[in-house]
Amino acid sequence: MSSAAVIEIAQSDREPPPAPAGATTSSTATTAHLSEADVEDLGAELDALRHSVMSDLGEDDARYIRRVIAVQRGLDSGGRALLLVSVLPPAWVAGTAALSVAKILENMEIGHNVLHGQWDWMNDPEIHSTQWEWDSASSAEGWKYSHNFVHHTYTNVLGRDRDVGYAVLRVDRDQPWRPHHLLQPLINAGLALGFEYGIAIYDVELEEVVAGRKPWADARRELGGLWRKVRGQIAKDYLGWPLLSGLSAPTTLAANLTANVVRNVWSHAVIFCGHFPAGAETFTEDQLEGETRGEWYLRQMLGSANIDGPPLLHLMTGNLSHQIEHHLFPDMPSNRYAEVAPAVRDICRRYGLPYTSGPLHRQYANVLGTIMRLSLPNRAAATTDAAA
Repeated sequence: MSSAAVIEIAQSDREPPPAPAGATTSSTATTAHLSEADVEDLGAELDALRHSVMSDLGEDDARYIRRVIAVQRGLDSGGRALLLVSVLPPAWVAGTAALSVAKILENMEIGHNVLHGQWDWMNDPEIHSTQWEWDSASSAEGWKYSHNFVHHTYTNVLGRDRDVGYAVLRVDRDQPWRPHHLLQPLINAGLALGFEYGIAIYDVELEEVVAGRKPWADARRELGGLWRKVRGQIAKDYLGWPLLSGLSAPTTLAANLTANVVRNVWSHAVIFCGHFPAGAETFTEDQLEGETRGEWYLRQMLGSANIDGPPLLHLMTGNLSHQIEHHLFPDMPSNRYAEVAPAVRDICRRYGLPYTSGPLHRQYANVLGTIMRLSLPNRAAATTDAAA
């Protein structure tokens, strides 16, 4: 896929996709009490909420993202400087901590949100979705297609949203069980440690090649691009910076590896807590037929979950602790999600809808429990649930 095509697709999440009228998501058990008119009224309220924020963007928002970028770069530079003398244990600990936080901020609050086009309204070429390349094994181009377009258009639709289990995990009872799922607690642990590489390979859609739905030539070309990005990441973190550290090269290499693993595990936990804990629903492809704007909004609300916590936690999650709001308004600047969350919660209350939210430890425990239970066939998983 060409860069121009990906950019065009990536910017399609600027508005929820319009579709002809029809009853789909509103016919689920959770929403059976809503009429078609109720669903469209809900959609109109969310449209109005989005418009009120997007029409109010200004200098305060621009200062926010520039300040976050400045802090992130300061932490990165400070951490790198400390690691030049990382043979000293205090310098290693402080440098590794600073670098870990810098990498989390760069991926979560900056990279993820810039690539969503949340800051394109500033017309600043340095902070624009078409120009940004992040500190991750995934290329920005490939990620914008698999995430901005596929995931955010078909959120939690089995068979369409490949993020439901990332093509390796079974996280819903309606996904077919395979013998390799017995190993998925171990697979999940490995995925967490190397999350950036797992996502990068996942973006190539190798399972589509195996199924004969994607030409091997396309995958080979994408793998070549992936290798160029991975090669650059390896050269930067595991060769360049260690060599610049001289006698501290071994400890700097260990620090860079540690910071990358910390970032990977944190990103994995945040993303999984936003999509797979108890309360987050999945949908079938036939529910997409004739989906209206209101029903699209409804699917985003029901298929997402939030994480409760203080402002620092929201910052470190890239505000994906407000996953419900992010799925409703993917191009809204992330610093505004806390502002609109009470209104979204109130809409859910008034329309009799769940607003799934909980502390990080509870949400993550739900995720791990789901992964463990669904490593077994449904009958065995049901027996396990009953025994518990």
